[in-house]
Amino acid sequence: QVQLVESGGGLVQAGDSLRLSCAASGRAFSSYAMGWFRQAPGKEREFVAQISSGGGRKDYADSVKGRFTISRDNVKRTVNLKMRFPNPEDTAVYYCAASARAWEVKGKYDYWGQGTQVTVSS
Repeated sequence: QVQLVESGGGLVQAGDSLRLSCAASGRAFSSYAMGWFRQAPGKEREFVAQISSGGGRKDYADSVKGRFTISRDNVKRTVNLKMRFPNPEDTAVYYCAASARAWEVKGKYDYWGQGTQVTVSS
């Protein structure tokens, strides 16, 4: 059983930095790949970033590559998303997710948080 709780969202101005956090329960956290997704009003949920269970491998959507950074701390059982130079197109509800696999290749995740709203103004 895994519970995920996101935090750190809010209203920011374009160009500011923002750090989202996801706190996870469960001792198996260190065996899970973790991902961040987002969903904007009227749009489909989209992949943002993934990090392997050990933190050594990362993947990003092209739209955020070079601007966002995903990281994790398996001792604290947290996953973070550092957002640099956000723009209004980054406005969405951001969700963290956990996969039972060490690296998710099928695009399927098993556990989801409730999400945190990020609004970027110009």
